[in-house]
Amino acid sequence: MAIYKIAIGTPGEASRPDAIRAALAEFFSMLIFVFAGEGSGMAFNKLTDDGSTTPAGLVAAALAHAFGLFVAVSVGANISGGHVNPAVTFGAFLGGNITLLRGILYWIAQLLGSVVACLLLKFATGGLETSAFSLSSDVSVWNALVFEIVMTFGLVYTVYATAVDPKKGNVGIVAPIAIGFIVGANILAGGAFDGASMNPAISFGPAVVSWSWDNHWVYWLGPLIGAGIAAIVYDNIFIGDNTHEPLPTADF
Repeated sequence: MAIYKIAIGTPGEASRPDAIRAALAEFFSMLIFVFAGEGSGMAFNKLTDDGSTTPAGLVAAALAHAFGLFVAVSVGANISGGHVNPAVTFGAFLGGNITLLRGILYWIAQLLGSVVACLLLKFATGGLETSAFSLSSDVSVWNALVFEIVMTFGLVYTVYATAVDPKKGNVGIVAPIAIGFIVGANILAGGAFDGASMNPAISFGPAVVSWSWDNHWVYWLGPLIGAGIAAIVYDNIFIGDNTHEPLPTADF
C-alpha cells in the first residue's frame, strides 16, 4: 500500500464551506437511508405482529435498504461523494481519497444522521422500539465478524470499482444502483445470521436510541476490517501508483 496517499489534512479543513456542506450531505443522506431501512422493519413488524424474522421480512429489509441506499448515495454523490457509511469513508481514506480530518467530520455527520433518524422513527411511531442489531441464535461473535468482514469487503470493493477507479468510465453512472444492489444482496445472505449491517452508523443509531449494546463492537470491527482490505486490494492491484487520481468531487 502506498503510504504517501494517506493524508491527515489541515487544521482549518473542518471549517471550510465545502467540508461543512459535504458533512451536511452525509448527515441528510444517512438520515434518509436509516429512516427508510429501519422504518421498513418497524412497519413490517406492525403489519405482521413482529414477523420481521420471517423470509418475507428478510426480503422486505433487503429491498428497503437497497432502494434507500441507492437514493441516499445518489443525492449525496455530487456534494460529499455519497459515502453514507463510516466503513466506506475509512476505505476512501486508506486509498488517499479523503483526508483523515474530513473523514472524521463525515463520521460525526453519519453517526448523528443515524441517531436522529431513529429518534424521529421512535417519535413518529408512538414510541415503537428501534431494534438494535443482534446475533441470531447459534451464531457466535466470530461467525458474525466474518460475515461483516466479507459483506463489507464486497460493498467497498463495489464502491471502488464503480465510483473511485479513475478508469471507471461510464460504469460510474450505475455506481449508486450497484452499491444499493450489493447491500440488498448481502442482507439476503447475512441478514438471518447477524442482521447484515456492513455499516457502523446504521448499527449505532438503533443502539443509542434503544440503549442496547450487546456485541456492538462486531458491527464496527467487521466493517472496518472488510473496508480496509477492499481498499488496499483494489487500490494496489487495479488502480496502482501510476494511474491513481482522486475523485473529482468535493469530498475527495
